[in-house]
Amino acid sequence: MLRMSAPGRELLLQSPQLAVHAGGAEANVGVSLAHLGHAVAAVSTVPANPLGEYALGELRRHGVDTAAVRRTEGRMGLYFLTTGAVQRASEVVYDRADSAFANSSAADYDWDTLLTGADWLHLSGVSPALNPAMAQATLAAARAACARGVKVSFDGNFRPSLWARWQGDAPGILRELFACADLVFADYRDIGVVLGGEFGQADVHERVDAAAAKAFAAFPRLQWMACTQRTPHSVDTHSLGAMLIGRDGTRAVAPTREMIGIVDRIGGGDAFAAGILHGMMRGFAPDMIVRFGLAAGCLKHSIPGDFNPVSEADIMALTGEERFDVRR
Repeated sequence: MLRMSAPGRELLLQSPQLAVHAGGAEANVGVSLAHLGHAVAAVSTVPANPLGEYALGELRRHGVDTAAVRRTEGRMGLYFLTTGAVQRASEVVYDRADSAFANSSAADYDWDTLLTGADWLHLSGVSPALNPAMAQATLAAARAACARGVKVSFDGNFRPSLWARWQGDAPGILRELFACADLVFADYRDIGVVLGGEFGQADVHERVDAAAAKAFAAFPRLQWMACTQRTPHSVDTHSLGAMLIGRDGTRAVAPTREMIGIVDRIGGGDAFAAGILHGMMRGFAPDMIVRFGLAAGCLKHSIPGDFNPVSEADIMALTGEERFDVRR
């Protein structure tokens, strides 16, 4: 999809101009992983017009293979971003109805071919929220990966405004997707949506622990749950921590980082997800995995646009001693 942003801190259409960035949850993760040295291929549908070609060109520019992306009639999915300031929060307006991607169906994707040679399939909760057909297409992808022994990572990405447009059964559909996942990016609020119940512990880490225990009990395939803990102090200043919990009792916590002067927080969660996946694929120890993931997510907050085009060395530099002088 494409992101249309009001310039600077202006309100949407306060002046007659918009900045354009390619993005999207799964695409953001793919771009990050490509920059971290992994072979990444995108599976999607875009319109056969200049907007679709621009999006594909951006993915290719960042090292993502787009050979499996379908081109068809239709329109490009868009979203519009107004960046907040002081006490005014940022705001997103979606314009994705009847896009070429939203109008595709499970029958359009040959997973026998598409999953050949794949180690992981990454999916997001945004896709099934679009409409009933996309919910079934996302479920078909997850089930196909499970049947073929491909690991599935799933980012809950609960978007109530999208589900509400078609009165979709978010808990039921997300529950089926969680059941196919080896790794989920979710916190106690996501688990509450999927499995019901509330986690009222005073400490946020205890809430995540309780949610993870409930998720592991409900989903036998699930091995890992990762999430961030964000505390916004203002639009431009946030504290961000992270946790990684394993079925085997592993519990890794990354120290909270203070982010002052945030440039762009969109895509921060996707950068975190890519960092966690990278650490797992490289065989890092759990403590290093979660520290690496958090550092990747924090770096994204310093970069305009949805993508996080940073290297492993850039992220490793942040996991060690932080130095803010010019690196020469």
